[in-house]
Amino acid sequence: MDLYLDRPGGKVRDGVMEAIRDAIRSGRLVPGVQLPSSRALAADLGVARNTVARAYAELIAEGWLTSQHGSGTQVAQRAAQVVRSVASSPKPRTPRQLDHDFRPGHPDLSSFPRTEWSRAVKRALNVAPFEAFGYADPHGRPELRTALAEYLARARGVRARPGNIIICSGAAEGLNLVAGALAAAGVAAVAVEAFGLRAQRASLVRAQLRCPPLTVDSRGADVMALDGMADVGCVLLTPSHQFPLGVPLHSDRRAAVVDWARRTGGLIIEDDYDGEFRYDRAPVGALQGIDPEHVIYMGTASKSLAPGLRLGWLVLPDRLVHAVAQQRGEREETSSFVDQLAMAEFIVSGSYDRHIRTMRAQYQRRREQLVAAVAKSSQKTTVAGMPAGLHVMLELADADESQLCHQRAWRRLGVEGLDLFRHPEAGRERNGLVVGFAAPAPSAWSAALDALIGLLP
Repeated sequence: MDLYLDRPGGKVRDGVMEAIRDAIRSGRLVPGVQLPSSRALAADLGVARNTVARAYAELIAEGWLTSQHGSGTQVAQRAAQVVRSVASSPKPRTPRQLDHDFRPGHPDLSSFPRTEWSRAVKRALNVAPFEAFGYADPHGRPELRTALAEYLARARGVRARPGNIIICSGAAEGLNLVAGALAAAGVAAVAVEAFGLRAQRASLVRAQLRCPPLTVDSRGADVMALDGMADVGCVLLTPSHQFPLGVPLHSDRRAAVVDWARRTGGLIIEDDYDGEFRYDRAPVGALQGIDPEHVIYMGTASKSLAPGLRLGWLVLPDRLVHAVAQQRGEREETSSFVDQLAMAEFIVSGSYDRHIRTMRAQYQRRREQLVAAVAKSSQKTTVAGMPAGLHVMLELADADESQLCHQRAWRRLGVEGLDLFRHPEAGRERNGLVVGFAAPAPSAWSAALDALIGLLP
């Protein structure tokens, strides 16, 4: 028999079983074919006869083989159903291969601080209490909530006690929890910016919440329009750096939206997804610091560290903490306790601050190089927005973004058109490309920038 024997973890029997399964799946062993005796196969493979006998017995129990006294061991007829099922199952989708990665919202994963993070994991596990290994607290580990309360106050001007913080597995889960709590509280609609993430609107819609759009101009979202939206009980904003247009919410509008929330009893969801990355001055403080009882602050380590960590956090008004935690129920979708403890250690030790400073300098250089290259190479393209974040919006004077984004060369760069982020009810006056400049590794940045500039109209 043509068998390829693998021995995972030194377990010979498992290797024999998997080799036979693989031979059946691939069609090398068809239903009805006679297998060698356990003695003969054991001799061929150089293993003990009892090992093969036990492997045959387990495969018979699983339905791969069949055996009758006097007729030996055969491949079972029912195994054909398994083979057909495997053959007809859809192939897994492979991720799109990019020449260079300019997708917005993607950080430089090659700069993840592996050594410092490994040390944080080791230190955290060495002092972790026994109860940390048990079932998860729906609010998250107290060590991380305490560390975040101090860090967010210092770095973003957030006012919160550890008890107001809930750890989630990223911004997407955080918004899902908030949306469920708002719907349960009777909120009918959440206003959103006319340009933003489709996934966020979808999350609100799944909770049966309407999402009317707010126009976005050079001063940010037009929050004055909220007074004319009678059924809106909440608004979702990116005030520090609007995504994807790149403008900050003007101070007058920051004050106006807080006044609206106080006057109506409404709520503000502040998505501070890249608030630490401001390059021309110190970052503007979080809106939450003005009125913690009317602002839900939403943050994540996805842009500052890596999305694969699945670490995010909500800073909630007192009245919402229990309601949002209840939305999680018994699903326990919160991040691994190891990552939570490591993140707490990473913050407390100062490693997080050092990493932010390093990446801020790197991303600032990239943005400056990108802006200079666009200005030098294309008179029909301008960079919109302030110097902040991990992306820029390139406004196109003449070119059609939809045509550009469908060209193979542009698709190979991962650049996305502004229309992808447009609210269905928003106007179509603006035309542009949303370019993330953070993802390429430092060694690939120069070639990536040349490729991008070479395609500009």
